[in-house]
Amino acid sequence: MNFLLFSTGLLTQSVSHTFAPRIALHVPDGFLNAPVLTITWLISIGLIALALNRVQAEYQDRAVPLMGVCAAFIFAAQMINFPIPGGTSGHLLGGTLAGALLGPWAGSLVMTVVFIVQGVVFQDGGITAMGANIFNMGLIGTFGGYYLLRTIRYAIGRDKLSGMIVGTSIAAWLSVVVAAVFCALELAISGTVPFNVAMSAMVGWHIFIGIGEALITVATVTFIWRTRPDLLYRSPRRAIATSPRSLSTR
Repeated sequence: MNFLLFSTGLLTQSVSHTFAPRIALHVPDGFLNAPVLTITWLISIGLIALALNRVQAEYQDRAVPLMGVCAAFIFAAQMINFPIPGGTSGHLLGGTLAGALLGPWAGSLVMTVVFIVQGVVFQDGGITAMGANIFNMGLIGTFGGYYLLRTIRYAIGRDKLSGMIVGTSIAAWLSVVVAAVFCALELAISGTVPFNVAMSAMVGWHIFIGIGEALITVATVTFIWRTRPDLLYRSPRRAIATSPRSLSTR
């Protein structure tokens, strides 16, 4: 997520009042302390290892090309920024979208690859903080977004487009906000910025960014539902009945 401006001089007591510190979901190196880095790395590695095992056991071979296409699409879509109030901008994270297309396990692997490429090749987020960035933006968004989407979709109607739209919009928006909350907590625990400042700035901005996330995710999922519903993870039953091309075990 593009760097977001905090109020002048609020990051630390010692900085100059003419300095405008910046912070974002892509946490740079040096912003998190060793315990936070260690915990987030361990959680991320554990979930990635579990996801690899589940994908190998449950997914059909033809899901692999879709994983590559999904990763490329999300990576490209993240390069497109949209303006939000206050003179800054945001871009798609894509965790809920990956979960809707691939499920939580394959989707989490796709998001992990996207953030590794961003961190290593484009220096978008620090290398030491990559575990935290993957956890905040990839794993929370994919796992949390998928299961919230699934819950809402089944409550409204598994095979109804309205259920998919409502579920996707809520899950996509909330995944961004929750990621911002975790990022703010990590920064506060690390002593980088006071808790109330981190929470108000991060969550405040990402409430707006989450709206853009929801709109893009809903538009993409709606288009796929209408044109190739069999590509969705847990496709609507009408798609399964008319097409043998489901990508994973249901």
